[in-house]
Amino acid sequence: MPIRLMQNFRAVFYSPYYATHALGFYKREGVDVDLLTSDVPGDAVPKLLDGSVDVTWGGPMRVMKAHDQDSKSPLVSFCEVVSHDPFFLIGKPGAKPFQLADLATKNFASVSEVPTPWMCLQQDLRDQGMDPDTLSRRSDQAMTRNYVSLKSGDIDVMQTFEPFVSMAEKDGAGEVLYAASRRGPTTYTAFVATRDACVKHRDEFAAMTRATAKMLAWLYANPVEELAKAVTQFFPDVAPDILLRSLRRYRDANLWSRETKLIPQGFSQLVKSLHSGGFIARMPGYDECVEPHLNEIRPGN
Repeated sequence: MPIRLMQNFRAVFYSPYYATHALGFYKREGVDVDLLTSDVPGDAVPKLLDGSVDVTWGGPMRVMKAHDQDSKSPLVSFCEVVSHDPFFLIGKPGAKPFQLADLATKNFASVSEVPTPWMCLQQDLRDQGMDPDTLSRRSDQAMTRNYVSLKSGDIDVMQTFEPFVSMAEKDGAGEVLYAASRRGPTTYTAFVATRDACVKHRDEFAAMTRATAKMLAWLYANPVEELAKAVTQFFPDVAPDILLRSLRRYRDANLWSRETKLIPQGFSQLVKSLHSGGFIARMPGYDECVEPHLNEIRPGN
């Protein structure tokens, strides 16, 4: 029976997951994977708990939140793919040089669809000695709407991911003011499953981890055009030149992991950000949230 893998939501920074599937890396490791679609971010977690899907990919923040609410939560992460923050601040051309402190004087729109981008950015602000609660921040609009507001001048700066960054550059609507990936490792996306599923499907999940490791090696060894070719079917509404520019920016930033083990430094950065932002009341430990037997898988294991 195929492993039921549910994607979190469609995003360019998830391209390695699509490439693993599209290029047959799973099949070469002897595992059959059905790629299912989640209706909204986070929708897969209840399906993991009721057994209607086997594994998903998404933010380890959801695992941290589950363990904050219940120290006996069965959710665990393994096989890190996005090891750096994929979000940016973009603003009108000519706004450089830019410092995070400049947000205090800007009309700013943060991401509303998911909590992690703002949680991480507010920690960056705290690290600069700023109080994030003092910002003039719009937090109730989707990125598509914020992009319209940026172009019209209703906001000065927006927090977003690709392809909006490359679209803004092409449209002349904005430029990169801050790349959150420069912060360093921040655990952003990995596989998520229950502990029971990790026991039941240990061989299959290990094969998926090996497949992912081999795909990541392929990704960094080949021209970015090959990655774009592999995933273009998943982004029919993104212009080919924009997709290519987006993927190149992410790869040049080393956004994606070089190995599949969750980086402890990145885990600590994320849990600190979620805690300081009030998303979690307790800081769960690495061993609580990470499946140890799948965390050390190497391509040849």
